[in-house]
Amino acid sequence: MFPQLTPVTRNIIILNVIFFSVTYLLPNLNLDSLLAGYFPLSPNFQSWQIITHMFMHGSVMHIAFNMLTLYSFGPVLEQVLGQKKFIILYFASGLGGFLLYNLWNYYEVTQLTSFLSSNNFDIHEIYKYANFNYTGERPINSNNPEVIDAAKKLFLILSTPMVGASGAIFGVIAAFSTLFPDAKLMFMFIPFPIKAKYLTPVIIVISLFLGFGQFSGDNIAHFAHLGGALIGFLYIWNWKKYRDRIQ
Repeated sequence: MFPQLTPVTRNIIILNVIFFSVTYLLPNLNLDSLLAGYFPLSPNFQSWQIITHMFMHGSVMHIAFNMLTLYSFGPVLEQVLGQKKFIILYFASGLGGFLLYNLWNYYEVTQLTSFLSSNNFDIHEIYKYANFNYTGERPINSNNPEVIDAAKKLFLILSTPMVGASGAIFGVIAAFSTLFPDAKLMFMFIPFPIKAKYLTPVIIVISLFLGFGQFSGDNIAHFAHLGGALIGFLYIWNWKKYRDRIQ
């Protein structure tokens, strides 16, 4: 199976497919709630989610994009870095994505709780409602539309998990672009090749724009992409620096 793939890349893809298949074939296991990555101050957070969220995906398109990207870039990096360093790159990028995404969440939660407290709103109710085991009503008792809006935003942050290997995948992309800056890449819907060295800056600019923009209907964790890309770049930059020093 996948004879052209290197071992670590192949096993990561297989694990992601297994997690995705089990989650959707056996919904009663509630894996999408137990293994997805919640905000660390959410009542739904568990320590293992820091790792397990990397193997959870929200749709077929989501996992297909991530695994096809890993299929394209992973084997080359694994051959160049070696299996151990590639594993470190992959999971460090995923952790970096989780960290930056939740640092932004922490900033938002701080702002929201400060606003709600100043308006004498009991934020503990929102934390209770956000627990996925809670089955009661979720009323927001306020006549102030701004308070209602802030309470809803806080509820969404606490109750909506981050899923997917995107942080790790964007770290792989950034690592490849840093290691092979002049490699020409072809992308769907773009009729001409693009040098890899232009890829990381584009990722950073787009992620920053969409992350800070917070456009309506956008449920993508852009800061996770940014965090993963940053770790991928820094890892390869440090690896190249060490390699050049010992040569």
